[in-house]
Amino acid sequence: MRIVDLRETVVPIKSDLRNAYIDFSQMTVSVVAVVTDVVRDGRPVVGYGFNSNGRYAPSGLLRERFMPRLRNAEPQTLIDEERETLDPFRIWDCLMANEKPGGHGERSVAVGVLDMAVWDAVAKIAGVPLYRLLADRYRGGEVDEKVFVYAAGGYYYPDKGLQGLRDELRSYLDRGYRVCKMKIGGTSLAEDIKRIEAAIAVVGAADRLAVDANGRFDLDTAIAYARALEPYGLFWYEEAGDPLDYQLQATLAQYYAPAMATGENLFSHQDARNLLRYGGLRADRDWLQFDCALSYGLVEYLRTLDVLAVHGWSARRCIPHGGHQFSLNIAAGLGLGGNESYPDVFWPFNGFAADCAVEDSYVGLPDAAGIGFERKPELYAVMQRLGESQ
Repeated sequence: MRIVDLRETVVPIKSDLRNAYIDFSQMTVSVVAVVTDVVRDGRPVVGYGFNSNGRYAPSGLLRERFMPRLRNAEPQTLIDEERETLDPFRIWDCLMANEKPGGHGERSVAVGVLDMAVWDAVAKIAGVPLYRLLADRYRGGEVDEKVFVYAAGGYYYPDKGLQGLRDELRSYLDRGYRVCKMKIGGTSLAEDIKRIEAAIAVVGAADRLAVDANGRFDLDTAIAYARALEPYGLFWYEEAGDPLDYQLQATLAQYYAPAMATGENLFSHQDARNLLRYGGLRADRDWLQFDCALSYGLVEYLRTLDVLAVHGWSARRCIPHGGHQFSLNIAAGLGLGGNESYPDVFWPFNGFAADCAVEDSYVGLPDAAGIGFERKPELYAVMQRLGESQ
């Protein structure tokens, strides 16, 4: 058993939308294929991965550093002999060989892309869905048959006013979502309050609406928004300030009693630990959004979950950023609190299996080996071209 080829391509997901910090006019994604010599149903097993939105394709890092390390490794050093399959942990160690600690920027994204593909391959070799494999290994076989998901949208568009926002959110409700999220911080507080009130009128209750500032605010602005938002009782107030400004987050908690959320831009278990140590988050109400695809993959995410347990946090307080099927499998297999979903943006990487509808903000998972990309035709068409190229 061995990896016989590694392939990567860059796919644009550009759009005219923006949040409070960036626009997506030049956004790209790396897609990788890990081709093995294992044959199932007459075809080689190929694992696929891609990076979450919001970080550009780490193509240079993949091609110049991390993929060559896997190619040059002795095949037996990457194998789980007991299970007779690839070993994601040994592969992770290979990828990170000769890397200094710290500096968890784009490097973590590149490793996360490959890690996703490896886990896809491992589950396909085993002939089971990834969520089932994870539940069997780490949760005594217990699987969440459906996972809470919320509809992320409400971006700023050049020509989209309040009516456009209302129509967008109403379309999410029509597709089975109960909880929606919108962006704030890209205009004045007064204008954002108008947008929030328009959104609440559509979703039906403030506790069905989350808001996301994408790290835009300094402390004074974060507090001003907190004072304005608190009376509504929103689902959460997300990433008010810079993700590494733990003091800002801790101070904000003194001014905002309802739920807050953060963590999507922290890319290691060490950063997660510092957030829990110094960020003032409350384990009884706040939410953690670490995205395994951006933070060195599932191997590292398992370490992050261990950190949470040490600090008295339940995995149920995790609702990962990214809206992808990898985190959905992890949520079902490891018992997380849910997963983000993008019904309309970042096509074709958004959404889940075509035959798994959202009902009352919960979605099931396909009974398909691996992560289940093959059950999402538009996305799999991109991956298949890469995996079957010569």
